[in-house]
Amino acid sequence: MQDLFIHNFAIGPNRPLAVLCGPCVMESEDHTLFCAEALQEMFRDLPLSFIFKASYDKANRSSFHSFRGPGLEKGLSILQRVQKEFGLPVVTDVHSPEEARIAGGVCDMIQIPAFLCRQTDLLAAAASTPAAVNVKKGQFLAPWDMRNVVEKLVSSGCSRILLTERGATFGYNNLVSDMRSIPVMQGFGHPVCFDASHSVQLPGGLGTASGGQREFIPYLVRAAAACGINALFMETHNDPDNAMSDANTVMNIKYLENVLRQAKAAHEFRLEMLEKFGADDVHPEG
Repeated sequence: MQDLFIHNFAIGPNRPLAVLCGPCVMESEDHTLFCAEALQEMFRDLPLSFIFKASYDKANRSSFHSFRGPGLEKGLSILQRVQKEFGLPVVTDVHSPEEARIAGGVCDMIQIPAFLCRQTDLLAAAASTPAAVNVKKGQFLAPWDMRNVVEKLVSSGCSRILLTERGATFGYNNLVSDMRSIPVMQGFGHPVCFDASHSVQLPGGLGTASGGQREFIPYLVRAAAACGINALFMETHNDPDNAMSDANTVMNIKYLENVLRQAKAAHEFRLEMLEKFGADDVHPEG
């Protein structure tokens, strides 16, 4: 598996765990900067790599009337302030080839939402930018189907790729996390991230909004770290109950550090065991 270099660190095997973290959506410029500053302070005491995440537009909300964010132009200006004032790399979602080309010129990483992971034109546009590309595995795909996504990106000139597991559809309004997807997707030669926030989502479970079970986030984080993830995706908020998007799945920022320390410990323990007892006996790619 090749390392993914971003900002001043690398994501990959035998590297510190990387964390993509921030509010689900930019609720305001002040709130986004508040979250960036709070997280920067937290990560100063955590030997983990940190990428600040926030979306300028949540284009796949359950209801037409749900809050979506400040939009592309304003959102990117906010993310530029985060880069400049806090020295942090940033990642955000893109939803169209045009958005990808614009955001990819600003952000250190751009993210392809799960529902759009097979959109060839979007992937090609993202691959043409200087940004690294994180693709979330669709809830409707088997992990081995992501090989086609990787091939589309590589064929379009992109080698700085991150793949993210975020649960698979399991009946109505429910997802299940299959940890086998982590080594399967790592077998494609690129680091893999686990989305602990959206894996506990109950899509459309509240009728006009998605529900969620944030109480299970720490369990899935520990399991994914023990399975060998290279990065962790977690959305956080200072007041989750009043968050304007995904209120049921964002982690309260006051509990975040404890969960991240658990992930770090599990991640490092696995590396110690591999060094002591050797590599895994079986790997999906041989």
